[in-house]
Amino acid sequence: MIGLILDNQSFEQDIRELLMAFYPGERFLHEENPDEEFRLIVRSVTGEDFFQLSLEDREHKITKTSGTEVDFSDRFETKNRIKRMLYGMAGELTKKVLPWGTLTGIRPVKITMTKLLSGSGEAEVSEYMKDTYFTSDQKAELSLEIAKRELELLSSIDYEKGYSLYIGIPFCPTTCLYCSFTSFPISQWEKRMDEYLEALWKEMKFTAGRMSGRILDTVYVGGGTPTSLSAGHLETLMCRLKETFDFTNVKEFTVEAGRPDSITEEKLKVLKKYGVTRISINPQTMKEETLKVIGRRHSVEMVKDRFHLARSLGFDNINMDLIIGLPGEDIEDVRRTMEEIKSLGPDGITVHTLAIKRAARLNMFKEQYGDLKITGTQEMVDLTAACARSMGQEPYYLYRQKNMAGNFENVGYSVPGKACIYNILIMEEKQTIAACGAGTSTKVVFPAENRLERVENVKDVEQYISRIDEMIERKEKMLAKSEM
Repeated sequence: MIGLILDNQSFEQDIRELLMAFYPGERFLHEENPDEEFRLIVRSVTGEDFFQLSLEDREHKITKTSGTEVDFSDRFETKNRIKRMLYGMAGELTKKVLPWGTLTGIRPVKITMTKLLSGSGEAEVSEYMKDTYFTSDQKAELSLEIAKRELELLSSIDYEKGYSLYIGIPFCPTTCLYCSFTSFPISQWEKRMDEYLEALWKEMKFTAGRMSGRILDTVYVGGGTPTSLSAGHLETLMCRLKETFDFTNVKEFTVEAGRPDSITEEKLKVLKKYGVTRISINPQTMKEETLKVIGRRHSVEMVKDRFHLARSLGFDNINMDLIIGLPGEDIEDVRRTMEEIKSLGPDGITVHTLAIKRAARLNMFKEQYGDLKITGTQEMVDLTAACARSMGQEPYYLYRQKNMAGNFENVGYSVPGKACIYNILIMEEKQTIAACGAGTSTKVVFPAENRLERVENVKDVEQYISRIDEMIERKEKMLAKSEM
């Protein structure tokens, strides 16, 4: 339990997020409660040109106090000074060193890329990451390597005249134990799938018309699990996509096949027929016992079977998602998983570090799953990185999430020529991404102003179907504003 009592709320989110990195899973209170035993109480005192923090134990005895001079007219520098001060205090109390230092945002590579684009040299960028954010040498080097690769991969993308498209299929066979994404059981929607697809098609037709004259660069069909659709509904979706949008200049067309238990030969043939160039087959782990614990209704053997089936049908760009830090897994389990993956030889691997969100069943029902040990270590991260590189794969994009085991990162690797451009674009936010479907978010980039605005669709499928005209109207207002 952490009591967060601040007399200046301007930096409350920054303070809270950094504390979450040191004390993952702790609840926050914004007032003192004598009935609660506090792990920590955080107080601030703000003056005209200084900011002071005190960290107190549960008996209200002052444990650490520190202050720093600040210029409140410069929010960026003030925020970083406060976070560096808090990092030193919390680090001394917990004896923890965070690999990303004070960075709590999900896009650390965006900082590195921006510095490179501004003309800074590589050594200068690396020192900036370490001095400003206390980033470790290893993470500073990783972010620099990925930023350089991203710049190369995006060199052919026209940010202003081009756009990317995301199609959301918010259905899954089951909900995994750790998942907090909005998804609905396919079994409950199969009989009404035509209604969802009709609403989706209406939004797609509007979007295609509104984006007419711009070049479509990448298309990504995600979820949920798109292949949870029947082969017939999947064909309807693919057919309408190709009829509605101009695919002439599309550089990649990705569909998340995702769950092996949703993949059939008939569905893969549909994807192949309509020119899908990249798919994901995601085991998460190759340990049978863990698959059962996390609610994946497939076996290790099924993963291998579906992978070989996709290869036999001509898919030459297959990604596989993995998660380290899954309940009960240790370094040897991760090693065995990587050996199994290496024997298959996918074209890309995305390595996620488990992040337990509030909406995930593993977090909502802690009592039920409390005996499941969750471990994410630098050794696991290093092992997956070394294995990916031994397969000829290079890291090409990176992002972070709150409450990640070990405060690490998610990294996408691929062999040269098989990187997912869409993944980079969604992270670096340099191009408008039009999104259609329940729970999706359209991101409209205003390059001249160096800013981005979002248009959110409702998450509930029932609401999406009944309010589709409202979703379209929202999108129209934002896209019209981007052309002014």
